[in-house]
Amino acid sequence: MKKIFVLDTNVLLHDPGAIYAFDEHEVVIPAVVLEEIDSKKRNADEIGRNARYVSRLLDGLRELGHLHSGVPLPEGGRLKVELNHRSFVRVQEMFGEVTNDNRILAVALNYHLEEQEKEEADQVVLVSKDVLVRIKADVLGLYTQDYLSDRTADPSDLYPGYSTIKVHPSVIDEFYTYRFLPIKPLQLPYALYPHEFVILKDEMGTGKSALLKVNQEGTKMEPLYLSNDPVWGIVARNAQQRMALELLLNDEIPLVTITGKAGTGKTLLALAAGLLRVEDDHKYKKLLIARPVVPMGKDIGYLPGEKDEKLRPWMQPIYDNLEFLFDTKKSGDIDKILMGLGSIQVEALTYIRGRSIPGQFIIIDEAQNLSRHEVKTIVSRVGEGSKIILMGDPEQIDHPYLDSSSNGLTYIVERFRQEGISGHIMLEKGERSKLAQLAADLL
Repeated sequence: MKKIFVLDTNVLLHDPGAIYAFDEHEVVIPAVVLEEIDSKKRNADEIGRNARYVSRLLDGLRELGHLHSGVPLPEGGRLKVELNHRSFVRVQEMFGEVTNDNRILAVALNYHLEEQEKEEADQVVLVSKDVLVRIKADVLGLYTQDYLSDRTADPSDLYPGYSTIKVHPSVIDEFYTYRFLPIKPLQLPYALYPHEFVILKDEMGTGKSALLKVNQEGTKMEPLYLSNDPVWGIVARNAQQRMALELLLNDEIPLVTITGKAGTGKTLLALAAGLLRVEDDHKYKKLLIARPVVPMGKDIGYLPGEKDEKLRPWMQPIYDNLEFLFDTKKSGDIDKILMGLGSIQVEALTYIRGRSIPGQFIIIDEAQNLSRHEVKTIVSRVGEGSKIILMGDPEQIDHPYLDSSSNGLTYIVERFRQEGISGHIMLEKGERSKLAQLAADLL
């Protein structure tokens, strides 16, 4: 049965290509959606870019016919811009105020009522990323759903970067004897990916175990390259942190992703590894640390001062970790140290877009607040001889149009899991404090 999908504005601002995601079904864009997109097109952010992209897309489709009459889409469906608000009285009886959301609901309801009068009615579905719009649609008796085409994985199914396998103790003995273990003879029911970590445990229940890593070709498991020595004074406190340092300090892996709740050590481990590689080993010319400027809660508005002063509140979590690593005693000491070194640069993400960055150790913090397009833009800036680390907590999203399944960090983890040039690890145990761990688990 064919369906009619009525799209909310937030769907197109989140994914400008959403009109092509509904196969052979009809896609309807209410006229009020065009008004809302027009109001966003001058924004200098991702929302503005998407609004301009949608505008150009619709302008190109005009060559196929009149949009209000409907134009064909590549997958066999049709796109239509709807001007009909005849049923707004019914919506107004329920919700009163004439708002843009209610006008979109009116278009969907009008289509639904018209289809009900036909012998072979098509199902009308309102697609919105706004939870309250979906609730109001349900009250009106409309079918409604979130936009799901861009989702990569449910957080509970996100690739963790390691597996625990129970084997006969002779397999563990074989690994310690020959220092490698072929994957194929194990006949596992699932695939192991390049640079995935494996914890072997004795199926007999003894304490015998081994920690291994899949090689770049995905054909065998090898011992970890690094011992558990301190890295700029930081020692891995659990197995996952040790795995993270293995990836961070392996110069053959130019892309590393790290996920985990607050307090699991993502930022501290990445900074320690970056300082070691830049300041001690001189493997990279510079350590570049950036994070998106997305506020948690209400924005505090414009900030006084020069660029560095404006950015300081957003970058303070980075400075906190640097102060710990450099063991500074007084306020302001870290600024003097960074100024003296000259090889450590802390920036807002806005200032690295459009650049080409060769020979640098790049850390992108809070990457869960990036869209898929932003992640693509940033990673494609990485030049020859650079290494980039993206990290964050997919459960802590501050971006209005992203969630735990559709953010850029989750997207890149899932898309790169099979690639030999990347590695991923999910940190699970909080090490900041017992209170921080309880807060992450319980709240």
